[in-house]
Amino acid sequence: MAAIELDGLTKRFDDVVAVDDLDLTVREGEIFGFLGPNGAGKSTTIDTLLDFIRPTEGSVTVLGHDAQTEGEAVRRRTGVLPDGYHVYDRLTGRQHVEFAVEMKGADEDPMALLERVRIADAADRKAGGYSKGMRQRLVLAMALVGDPDLLVLDEPSTGLDPNGAREMREIIREENARGTTVFFSSHVMEQVEAVCDRVAIIDDGHLVAVDTIDGLRNASETGETLYVYASPLDEGIVEQASALDGVGSASIQDGRLRVTVDGVSKFAVLHAIDAEVVPIQDFSVAESSLEDLFVRYTNEEREVLA
Repeated sequence: MAAIELDGLTKRFDDVVAVDDLDLTVREGEIFGFLGPNGAGKSTTIDTLLDFIRPTEGSVTVLGHDAQTEGEAVRRRTGVLPDGYHVYDRLTGRQHVEFAVEMKGADEDPMALLERVRIADAADRKAGGYSKGMRQRLVLAMALVGDPDLLVLDEPSTGLDPNGAREMREIIREENARGTTVFFSSHVMEQVEAVCDRVAIIDDGHLVAVDTIDGLRNASETGETLYVYASPLDEGIVEQASALDGVGSASIQDGRLRVTVDGVSKFAVLHAIDAEVVPIQDFSVAESSLEDLFVRYTNEEREVLA
């Protein structure tokens, strides 16, 4: 059974189409990243999963339940870490989780949940004295009440320092290892690349790509970047390299010629640079980051729609 199934999901707000005929399947047990520029339709999609808003057209199924007719069942089996979360400064961490346990009618030990998100040592401190990362993990502990089958995380790493982001990644992996499907939206590409099994990219309400990161690299024809060591290097060399077949772009970076490969073998590009532009002394190869792929997919989609 799919954890999430969107079939022709469309949502209009007056004349604005926020999500347009979106088909998407998230498998049970996945860590799934949901990416897109600001205003792409990510939050609208998440809100339909949780029945906070109703689709104009199409259907949304979560954990086998229709999100619109069985919204209570969906929310009972789903934990949510929202982007705009709020904590009460005068309540302790333990009191926050106790409240969530009571509201959900669950029978869980608040301290065990605080242990899972690594803030048990601050259980009896008021949340007003928590750091941003601790506040975020407190809200995550509340989302874990009831042992949800699906975790929906909206920007779980925004504003965190590197240590906080690493801890969040580790917690996500641990919850997934317990059998929880994780669906999260994020602008932090390194976070998504580090933990996700698959990712979907949405732009202007349209799904433009869904695959593993390696699959996106292969499909985008921009899987590799070459760093060429040669001398001399100047703007004339850059112009010549840019004009070669199979070169997407060229620039000088840290004393090297940086060349993106576009749809041909990297060895063909290297041979052409060495034979026609400048003798190569050495080179290295780097795969495109998820950020590179994100920019390429969203820019290409905008060009198609223009």
